[in-house]
Amino acid sequence: MKRTLIALAASALLCGTAYAENIGVSMAKFDDNFLTVLRNGMTDYAKTKPGVNLQIEDGQNDVNKQLSQIQNFIAQKVDAIIVNPVDTDATPQMTKLATDAGIPLVYVNRMPSEDKLPEKVAFVGSNEVDSGTLETKEICKLLGGKGDIVVIMGELSNQAARQRTQDVEDVISKEPCTGIKIVQKQTANWDRTQAIDLMTNWLTSGIKPAAVVSNNDEMAIGAIQALKQAGIAGGKTLVGGVDATQDGLGALKDGDLQVTVFQNAAGQGQGAVDTALKLAKGEKIADPMVWIPFELVTPANADKYIKKN
Repeated sequence: MKRTLIALAASALLCGTAYAENIGVSMAKFDDNFLTVLRNGMTDYAKTKPGVNLQIEDGQNDVNKQLSQIQNFIAQKVDAIIVNPVDTDATPQMTKLATDAGIPLVYVNRMPSEDKLPEKVAFVGSNEVDSGTLETKEICKLLGGKGDIVVIMGELSNQAARQRTQDVEDVISKEPCTGIKIVQKQTANWDRTQAIDLMTNWLTSGIKPAAVVSNNDEMAIGAIQALKQAGIAGGKTLVGGVDATQDGLGALKDGDLQVTVFQNAAGQGQGAVDTALKLAKGEKIADPMVWIPFELVTPANADKYIKKN
């Protein structure tokens, strides 16, 4: 009888672990406000799924380190891999590593560069064509369709930075925004401190834009700090961002930031985990591109987003 009970207990244990799902996650870098919300969203959601284990690694903004992490996940025979890519131009190599190993792969937040994703590979994120478009249309409206602007770009190796910048150019190429002119456009690599330096350099050189259009909130806040040091913040120069981070929303409430665009970091994290679990279980997904919509945020509706990112 005792042996039977032990055997049954062992069998139950084996059955329990058989349904466990181990997911390897490689984030571009931990030291990023938006990506921290995304990572926490994945972690919190995974806790609600019995038997789901996430192994989350920091890519430290190093594509070679990230490739090594993916190789390690493959060696560990994880059930699925989630990647927030450091460099979206490197995704074909990442995709090949995972597909050759037969392990499902989900890209999150930063869109892979491939035109078509193979079977068992998906992307969960927001359509960047909407992000910079929503931001720039609101800036255009506030400017009355005319004025000089500067554009602060994210890392140029990143698809989101390239697309958000293209969005700005597309919006001002059409009425009623054709009176807007880009007088400077440079990268600050998503970084607040680099944006302070860049904006300070522009102001020192005599550039006095009517608005600053930034690819994200972090760089927008850097621009605001530089404008404050020059005595021209608080709406004297309009500033727009993307992501609706807590710091960005705070700047919006204070009147320093005029517009941001909500990117649902926690929603992307949850969607990535759900998609990875479906692929790991062999389930079909309707579309390999899973979209989480962007939403325009202004002072009028900012309260709605305070606790979301």
